[in-house]
Parts: sequence; structure tokens; C-alpha cells
Amino acid sequence: MPYELQALIGPAELVAVAAAEVSAARPRPLAQGLALIPATPEFLAALRFGDEEPASAGAAGFHWFSVGLERRLAAWSKAGPIACVEADFFGGTGTQRAALWADGRLALGPFTGGEPGPFPPEGSPISLVLRHLGVHLPAGTADRDEFDAVGLAAHRTTAAWATPD
Repeated sequence: MPYELQALIGPAELVAVAAAEVSAARPRPLAQGLALIPATPEFLAALRFGDEEPASAGAAGFHWFSVGLERRLAAWSKAGPIACVEADFFGGTGTQRAALWADGRLALGPFTGGEPGPFPPEGSPISLVLRHLGVHLPAGTADRDEFDAVGLAAHRTTAAWATPD
């Protein structure tokens, strides 16, 4: 079964501020005080400036990244850390990419992992940035990693995250 996600993730209060600035944002709550904004075509279009240049090398590998998004992440991250994540899997194979902005700049990553090999022992790219957002694995739970702990398996597509339950 396929899984694809393109989103921003951060503390719920920061995500609410970001969503208030972009009318096309559709924030969704996650566990452990985080929230997600699905990177829908409408959300991404609202962040673009005319004939903008490609995003900087710091955003390398994010196919949907724009200069407008990079500027907004830098601005929002002055109030707290915010992550940019993507995952694309089909039949058990695929890739993840994640980066974290803090203090107005790219602070961590971008990390890429998955096909052609397994994730490293320290975890998947998304789990790495979630740890830096304060996600922990509660003792005695069935959560296998931070991805599971915040509930990112609740929907299988970016579009599903943008649609209210």
C-alpha cells in the first residue's frame, strides 16, 4: 500500500501562527503537542513569488520546495523550530527526507534515507527531526519510532491530511 507525505511539522502554537498567515494552510493536530500543515498544491502556490529562483542548496532534494517557502520557514523558525518532511513509499520501499529550521536558518539536515538501503540505526530522517522537536517514545507503548509516536500513519497521503476527518 502506498504512503506519501509532504508537510511542515512543528509545535502546535507555531503551526497555528504559520497557518494564520497562509489562507490555504490546513493545519492538523499530531500527538505530543505538534501539528502538521500538509504541503498541498494550494498551500505551496500561496507561498510562491512570480518567477522565483529555485530554492537554495539547503533545500536540496525537496521537489516541492520554493524560495517563498524557504523564506517563510526562516521567519517562522525565529519563534521556534519547524520541520519540512516528505516520505514516498510503495510496497515497503521508498525514501524519506527531512530538515529542521530554527533561529531563522536551516539548522539540521536535510537528511535523506531509505531506498536503496535501510534507515541507519539512529532512525529515519523524519524520526531524527521529530526528536529535535521534542518527540519521545513513551515507555510501555507499541510505538516503534517517533513517526508512529506522533501519529503520522493516520493518513496515507498528503491530500488526506488536508481533508477533515
